[in-house]
Amino acid sequence: MRIMRRSLLFGRLLGMALSASLVFALGGTPRAQGEANVLSVGIISPLTGASAEDAELLKDGAVLAIEEQNAKGGIAGYRIEGIILNDASATTGDFDPALAATLTKKLIANSNVVGIVGPKNSGSGKAMSAILSEADLATITGSATNPDITDPKFATQFRPKGRAVFFRTVSTDAYQAPEAANFFAEKLHVTSAYIVDDGGAFGVGVANAFEKRAAEKGIKILGREQINPKEADYTTLLTKIKSSGPELLYYTGDQQAGSNLAKQAYTIIPKLIKGGTDALLGGSFLKGAAFPSVEGWYTTVAAPHLLDNPEVQPWVSRFVKRWGKQPFDYSICTYDAALVIFDAISRVVKSGKPVNRHTVRDAIQTTHLKTMQGVISFDTNGDLVNKVITVFQVVHNAKYPDDDSLHQFKYVGVAPEN
Repeated sequence: MRIMRRSLLFGRLLGMALSASLVFALGGTPRAQGEANVLSVGIISPLTGASAEDAELLKDGAVLAIEEQNAKGGIAGYRIEGIILNDASATTGDFDPALAATLTKKLIANSNVVGIVGPKNSGSGKAMSAILSEADLATITGSATNPDITDPKFATQFRPKGRAVFFRTVSTDAYQAPEAANFFAEKLHVTSAYIVDDGGAFGVGVANAFEKRAAEKGIKILGREQINPKEADYTTLLTKIKSSGPELLYYTGDQQAGSNLAKQAYTIIPKLIKGGTDALLGGSFLKGAAFPSVEGWYTTVAAPHLLDNPEVQPWVSRFVKRWGKQPFDYSICTYDAALVIFDAISRVVKSGKPVNRHTVRDAIQTTHLKTMQGVISFDTNGDLVNKVITVFQVVHNAKYPDDDSLHQFKYVGVAPEN
């Protein structure tokens, strides 16, 4: 218990330090004041709290890209400096949209910043987007999937200046949720479901889209409830779900509440089919709920599964050598997000235009870049053109650590599109 208290104290202190100091120079020595030919890229992720382990893997992908680029000599004479920011709340132990907005303003105040990788969470993305729009500063997320941020219907709210500033190297929940429903209906032949969301922007959005498609596919929705992530006891709700007799429990929300739900669901409704979104794909869920509670859970990911691809193994080896841990698929997405920014900088330099956040944003919009996940290009709203939704299931593999997301999540296949 003493060790645990020390660990928690360290986590709080680290979160305070990250929020206070803000800047960590990467890929070389810290930038000296007034040093020329240095461009900065922000990285925003909740690096402390409930989802810190997965957030670290996202950050690690972007940092690896920066370090490798600098090792090659930078980009057309520019060295890249990473500015790592932690948008996790020391109070709630989860991401904090208000903090993300504050950190975004601090990045904007730094004229050296030409792009951002992140955020991890859609709630933070919603808080950041209008601020980014006013500054014409682009961010590229490898994990935030709420479709509202880039939906033209909400342009006045999230990009008041009109131009796209929120780009993604992942698909959105407009595809993830419906295709998850397709999978449960067509592959598992589920005919009834109970939906639970955590009340956040991400969770509610996914739940809405899943409920709509599930009904279209003939899945009867027996109920829908919202849980409070700050609460820890969901037994009353789970008992209610048990009495309604669904074949599927589908949870939409972040890992913190999902872990508690999974632990208690294992006791109350152990035989029910259980599914969730990409928020549950990672070591944080495996640790938070633990085996045997997590066994059998299905999750979807708004990106292709590449980590078993032989062509990607050299990158996986470099990641493991650098960080001493296995990546997950979204680590590739944040790595590729950084590559998109580097490619944009390179094309701006070649064009003879000044390199700044405005010209880099313009170049990002016209990206056509071959990466590990295929050719990355964006539509006029900032969404990825090539969309793939992947399905995994937690299947315990005793040969690897219980929190090894690469080996404990078994690849099932690509979700049906129709």
